[in-house]
Amino acid sequence: MNAPPNLFNDGKAYERLMGRWSQRVAPKFLDWLDAPAGLHWIDVGCGNGAFTEVLIAHRSPAAVTGIDPSEGQLDYARERPGTKLAEFRVAEAQSLPFPDDSFDAAAMALVISFVPDPAKAAAEMARVVRPGGIVATYMWDFDGGFPLQPLFAALDSLGITLPSSLSRDAARLDNLRATWQRAGLQSVASETLHIEVAFADFEDFWESTTLPIGPSGKAINELPAAKRTALKARLRERMPPAPDGRVVYGAFANAVKGRAPAKSR
Repeated sequence: MNAPPNLFNDGKAYERLMGRWSQRVAPKFLDWLDAPAGLHWIDVGCGNGAFTEVLIAHRSPAAVTGIDPSEGQLDYARERPGTKLAEFRVAEAQSLPFPDDSFDAAAMALVISFVPDPAKAAAEMARVVRPGGIVATYMWDFDGGFPLQPLFAALDSLGITLPSSLSRDAARLDNLRATWQRAGLQSVASETLHIEVAFADFEDFWESTTLPIGPSGKAINELPAAKRTALKARLRERMPPAPDGRVVYGAFANAVKGRAPAKSR
């Protein structure tokens, strides 16, 4: 398999599009993992450090190594006030540049659907974690749980199909469990994590969800002006604001965890 393309290179824009929702679901994920303090973690596909910052705040790790293919994302991650403990480096999820048993725990936050070979990434995470250590991931459910779901539903209602390089199936709960089991991970368990997505008003929702980053954002910004206008009108029609003016709805992610097996020598 080829390495995944750099789909997100602007850490600040990604924060507005998706990073803030990652930070909202991350504590639920970490509470579910229930890992002790003082561990050495690897954050696979750490992006702009949204999850890394929550991990450090909520689980008091001894050390964190964040890897991502995008130097632009890592530049933003390094500037976050809560990531000073972490070390960041450019690397690919499918080929982690670390020896076996290098970490106590591995997490992959909102990444697995963008990895060409999820099974390879899971196997690599299991390889670099010591026997008995935690290996876990979570990903938005694309059958109704994605924070951009209202946008995609409106596009579909207008007969507009966007090109996509992500794997929706990789995020399904049953597929996540199967991927972890095929990687040889033990004591595999899964969970669905729910959050509230809220915007100040409709304009905040529109501007945030149509940023020209990632495959969907770039495709939306390349639509003819008439189609963009129709899309905005359809969304406004479908998403009346709450009494306080906010746009509010739910999102959810699927999570899986397991324990790294003993390595054969």
